[in-house]
Amino acid sequence: MFLAELFGTMTLIVLGDGVVANVLLNKSKGNNSGWIVITAGWAFAVMSGIFVSTKMGGPGSLNPAFQVANLVMGKGDGAIMNIVGEFVGAFVGAVIVWLIYMPHWEVTSDAGLKLAVFSTGPAIRNPGLNLLTEVLATFMLGLVASAIPAAAGATGLSAMLVGAVIWGLGLSLGGPTGYALNPARDLGPRIAHFVLPIAGKGDSDWGYSWVPVVGPIIGAILAGFVTAAFFL
Repeated sequence: MFLAELFGTMTLIVLGDGVVANVLLNKSKGNNSGWIVITAGWAFAVMSGIFVSTKMGGPGSLNPAFQVANLVMGKGDGAIMNIVGEFVGAFVGAVIVWLIYMPHWEVTSDAGLKLAVFSTGPAIRNPGLNLLTEVLATFMLGLVASAIPAAAGATGLSAMLVGAVIWGLGLSLGGPTGYALNPARDLGPRIAHFVLPIAGKGDSDWGYSWVPVVGPIIGAILAGFVTAAFFL
């Protein structure tokens, strides 16, 4: 399911990083439209990515953290190729956002805003607590998403409901760290930020980059064990 997860995650990042670019970059028509717009955009991005992946025969996961959790739980058929597809798709999606907003990088002077288009960062830098936030937020994602009735299947209603969960998490828990919830969503675009010739881009903040990778993986594994024990 490599290609399905690649294109699904690419869609996720094009629309997700795209809404951040629209809000943060100077002279964009959505400039300064705020956090609610960003969280809504990410909700629709997740929904759209699931649609693309599942239509192509993929699992609609878009998230290596839950693929790792499946491996830990002994349900990891195809997980490695899914993970590779998700990271590649995230990188490609970030490159597309860079191209779409090409004129806006040069007219945006704040390097931090440019990095924020691609990857998350803490509102208050405290690595231990930032990690805890990502663990707990991803745990809640796994818990609530697993509670969506299986009858909804992997398309249609379930995709919209997962998008709604992402919106709710962003509105409620996104303040401390920007709610990465997904290693590919953060690391793939961060690598793109590092390698792309973005005008005045500044540092890619590799010192923080482990938090939105490790935290979601731990949270997803915890959610896997809890849902396996109680959602039978």
